[in-house]
Formats: sequence, C-alpha cells, structure tokens
Amino acid sequence: MPQPPQDDPSRAAVPPAVARARDVPTLLEALVDADPGRPRLTWYGAGGERVELSARVLVNWVAKTADLLANECDVEPGDVVSLALPPSWRTTVLALAAWCVGAEPSWDGDEGEVLDDLEPQPPAVLVTTADGPVGPAGRVVVVDLPALSRSAAGGPPGALDYNAEVTGRDDVLAVDEQVQDRRVLELADDLARISDFRPGERVLGAAEDLDPDLVLGALRRDGSVVAVAADAGLDLDDLAAQEQATARA
Repeated sequence: MPQPPQDDPSRAAVPPAVARARDVPTLLEALVDADPGRPRLTWYGAGGERVELSARVLVNWVAKTADLLANECDVEPGDVVSLALPPSWRTTVLALAAWCVGAEPSWDGDEGEVLDDLEPQPPAVLVTTADGPVGPAGRVVVVDLPALSRSAAGGPPGALDYNAEVTGRDDVLAVDEQVQDRRVLELADDLARISDFRPGERVLGAAEDLDPDLVLGALRRDGSVVAVAADAGLDLDDLAAQEQATARA
C-alpha cells in the first residue's frame, strides 16, 4: 500500500491501522479496533432526539443494513442505491452500507429532485420515507427516521419495511475485497483535505452540510461527527462547547 503523500501531514498523522484502510469496510473495522466505544456519529434531531453511535454501534448498524441490501434487496456491486431521504444518521448508515456491498449510494438534500437524477436508468433500490418520492426502482425500501421507530408503516405496495427488517439482520460486517471501489476512500481523503480536517477532530455542523461522503472524510481522519437537524432548534455555538467539537462543517 503506498504511503500517504508527504505533502499531506494530516493524513500521515492518522493512526496506522486507519491510514492503511483500503476501503470502507476495512476503515470501519479499523475504527472499531482503535476504540470501539468512542463516539463516531452523533445526531441531534427534532423534539430533543439525540443519537450517539460509537464505532462498534455504527458498524453494527452498517453491517445489518449491508446484509439487508445484499441478501434481501439483491443489491450487487455497481448497483445504484438511491437515498431519497432528508439528512439523517440513518441516511449516513445506509450510504456506508451501500459502499460496503460495492454499490453506489446517491442522495440529495432536496427530496423532490432526487428522482430527476435517476433517468434513464432506475436504481436497484430506492430508499424513501412513507410519504417520500417514489419512482421506478428494482426494490423500494421505506424508512421511518426517528431512532426509536420499530416500523415504517406506509409506502407503496410491496415496499420493504426497513425498521422492522433491519434489526434481525446479520451484525457481522462481511468484507469482500473484490467488490470494493477504492476510489471511495480516495474521494474521502480529498474531501477531508479540502475541509482541513485534522486527525481525531470532532466535526460539528448542520446536517445538510454533512453529506455521507463528508462524514466518511472525517472518519478517514480518525475523527467523529456531530450532525444537527435544521428543526432541532439548537444553537450550534452552544452545542459545539457541549460536544467538545474541534471543527465546524
């Protein structure tokens, strides 16, 4: 594995196991090995909702979701998984899971525009909310975003209920190097460098400014992310002090 570029000291300062990660699954495994209990993704939503995912819990969610995509939705390497969802910790988990099975997640903060980008080739899977946009897809998966929700009631006929199904899936992250696109982590490196993320930083920002690829960039630097929904009603400056954030998105 080539060594980090000499002109990128922040990349070189990342712990060796994380720096050596070749793809998204090996990066997630390295984060667990480094410190399984360390918070990696924290979410503030409406109504006082706060979700904190440690490295171990994040990988558990990603593993279960990846198993659902591959074995229930028949997602194959190179397939498109369209995330017609608002910014959320679940959106990030779904994107990470799609990368782990070799698929290409796509997302857009404006739900109404997501399907415009799908022409002419529909995605293998369309993930949406019960009242979200629906279009041509090999499989439709419906998600209810609140953390405590156990069922995503509603959606089109035949849609898969993500909340009800995901908890029973395999929680061991399967790694198949042959299906991995290493350009995903190359992009994450680029985003981390452009954003000036330093090793171990805790990045806080509005959820709409923290797309899954930017979250991956922070993780690539052995960092963590605090994402705040627009309707959370929180002051980001106050929250930055409370969460001990060292950088802003």
